[in-house]
Amino acid sequence: MARREDDSYTNGSVFEASVEEGGRTSRKRTPSTSRSLLLRQRADDDALCGMSASVSFIQQLIAEFFATFFLIFAGCGVITVDDMNSKATFPGIAVVWGMTVMAMIYAVGHVSGAHINPAVTVGFAISGRFPGGRHVPAYMLVQTVAATMASLVLRLMFGGQHLRASVTVHADGGSNIQSLVLEFFITFYLMFVIMAVATDDRAVGQMAGLAVGGTIILNALFAGPVSGASMNPARSIGPALVGNKYRSLWVYIFGPFAGAAAGAWAYNLIRRTDKTLAEVTKSARQTN
Repeated sequence: MARREDDSYTNGSVFEASVEEGGRTSRKRTPSTSRSLLLRQRADDDALCGMSASVSFIQQLIAEFFATFFLIFAGCGVITVDDMNSKATFPGIAVVWGMTVMAMIYAVGHVSGAHINPAVTVGFAISGRFPGGRHVPAYMLVQTVAATMASLVLRLMFGGQHLRASVTVHADGGSNIQSLVLEFFITFYLMFVIMAVATDDRAVGQMAGLAVGGTIILNALFAGPVSGASMNPARSIGPALVGNKYRSLWVYIFGPFAGAAAGAWAYNLIRRTDKTLAEVTKSARQTN
């Protein structure tokens, strides 16, 4: 089955693969198009998860930095403001997080993939939808630095006592294990939705921002009062570093990473394929 190779939060552009999954393409090549097809094949590795082959790696990192910075600035900023005057309200905080992610998906999804989250980057890499090597650690580093810088700006604006309110901690009376399990499952479903709208050609890619943003809002509404609904290691690490508050930080690192990896794996189980079970098993063995 020929698969669309945009694998991205796209707003209309489609990049067609010239190679089928599990076999050779049936597309005819002509001398006039051979050079174009060759360039496309060389670009396949860079056309995963929204990384346009025409955009340099540095530009992709810059896009991730801006998107992650704005997410933490807006999300943690509204928490800080609510801690000062209680006017944002808890539902308002959840909406700000979801709407910011939605906006960034439409803004830079076609440039960097709009991961904005180290757990999402790892989930894509594990599922084979993101190139390994320098790409994964570079994305994770940029996302974490952006989150830390956004938290630092908020501290300079509002003072440390208010910024500490945005550090992810579980609710009073809760436990680390309870929050760990909850973070695992909400990140699992977040990554499951992302894999569906960003990597499956049967999904409507133009609706990706609404689907992912809506999932974040729902997760925040029911999990926020318990675990804080981080779903994003960078979101927890940045404020923790600036606020010097590290209680239970490991929960918000391990939980999202494990949940995203499991969510990406789970969606691949239901991805449509024309391969036989023997072919799938053989491919899995070769990968391992």
